[in-house]
Amino acid sequence: MLKAVLKAESLIALGLMGLSVYFMWHAVELPTTWDGRRGPGGGAFPFWLSAIMLAASTGVLVRTVLAEVRLPDPRPFFEPGMIGPVVAVTLALTITIALMSVVGTYVAVPLFMLWYLRFFGRNSWRVTVPLVVGTPIVLFFFFEVALLILLPKGITEPLFFPLYAIFF
Repeated sequence: MLKAVLKAESLIALGLMGLSVYFMWHAVELPTTWDGRRGPGGGAFPFWLSAIMLAASTGVLVRTVLAEVRLPDPRPFFEPGMIGPVVAVTLALTITIALMSVVGTYVAVPLFMLWYLRFFGRNSWRVTVPLVVGTPIVLFFFFEVALLILLPKGITEPLFFPLYAIFF
C-alpha cells in the first residue's frame, strides 16, 4: 500500500513537473520582463508561477524518492465530518469564479469573503467588514494601478471609469 502511494506521488509530481515546463515554454513566447510604462509582460506571471510549481513538484519528487519505508498511518486522510465543509467551500469558490465574469472580481470576491468569514467561519462583524471592504480596494490598487493588470469587472465596469480617469 505504501509503495503504491509513493509511486502515485512520484507520478503526479513528474506530471506536474512536465506541465510546469510546458507552461514555462509557452510563457516565454510573450514578454516576461517588466516594462516601466505598461507593467509586467504577458508571460511574466505564467512563467514565474510555473517556475514555482516546478520547484514545488521537484521538492515533492525528491521527498518521495528519498522517503524511508515507514508504517502506514491507519487514520483516514479526511475525517468523515470534514467532507461537508470541504465540499461547501469548493462549491462557494466555484460560484465565485462563475460570478466574476458577470458581476466582476470586485463584487464576487467580497461576496465570497463575506460568506466565508461571517457565515462559514463565524467571525465577528468587526473582523469581517474591514476585510470585505478592504480587499477589493487593495486588489484594485495592486493589480490595476501598480501592475496595470485589468481584472474582470462584468456589469460593474462603468463604475470604474472615474477611477480610470484618475489613475491612468
